[in-house]
Amino acid sequence: MEKKSNLQRLQNRYRLVVMNDDTYEEVVTLRLTRMSVYIVLCTTFVVLVGFTVALIVFTPLKYYIPGFGSRTERAKYMSLKIRADSIESSLGDKQAYLESIRSALSEDQKSLPRDTVVLNVPDPEKVED
Repeated sequence: MEKKSNLQRLQNRYRLVVMNDDTYEEVVTLRLTRMSVYIVLCTTFVVLVGFTVALIVFTPLKYYIPGFGSRTERAKYMSLKIRADSIESSLGDKQAYLESIRSALSEDQKSLPRDTVVLNVPDPEKVED
């Protein structure tokens, strides 16, 4: 029963009358249902959202949105980012090189690993030509 009453309330007809306050003359009379009012409001909302999105997407207003730039600016940004990454990796390599030179020249030679590979060197006197 309640579903029928809710559906019935959506389909009940109402009259909206706009009157002139001085002469009490009816200016506009509208026959409405709750369903028609909901449909008009939802349609208006969708149209306004669509208009706003179209206005932003198809006009230069999109450049005022943070994080959105032109293609040339984006290309410049990407090239600068690649360049900064290569400079950073080069700096890291140079720092590692300098640190290895410092440790080699320092007096603390105990920290360096020693080469313990056994080499089989032939005796020059036993080698026959």
